[in-house]
Amino acid sequence: MADDREEAPLPKNPPKPGPGPAKQPAHPVVWMDEPEAHDFPAAQDYLSLLAPAADVTRMVDALRAATTTTRKAKDILRASGLPLLDVTNPHVASDLRKVSAGQRLSPVLIIRGDLASGRASVVADGYHRVCASYHTDENTDIPIRVVAPPDPS
Repeated sequence: MADDREEAPLPKNPPKPGPGPAKQPAHPVVWMDEPEAHDFPAAQDYLSLLAPAADVTRMVDALRAATTTTRKAKDILRASGLPLLDVTNPHVASDLRKVSAGQRLSPVLIIRGDLASGRASVVADGYHRVCASYHTDENTDIPIRVVAPPDPS
């Protein structure tokens, strides 16, 4: 028996699927209480490209002594001016695999920016961890240690 209903014509410009509702991560990001020992030399290596050795030593010593606090991934990226790295970035992908495995990530080390001068914050160590956390939930609190740069005087 034939169906007498006519098929409706397809729209000329069908709507494109949107991102849909935000997905909850399968595994929440779990963080260590303290940065790993190798994070400080990594921060020192990076900062040595931006500042004189004596200033770098002072900043890294200050990061070692700083209290850990938390900030959201989206705010860390905005304050630093860094772009969100894609999940295909090898280091972000590695951190996302750690998250899926329930492994703890190390807190992020940051040098504070300056709103008055327009100087962005510097993620001295942990940029890939920030991006991985953002991909799971941009509002997740990330443990950070943040210190001011040395006075230019």
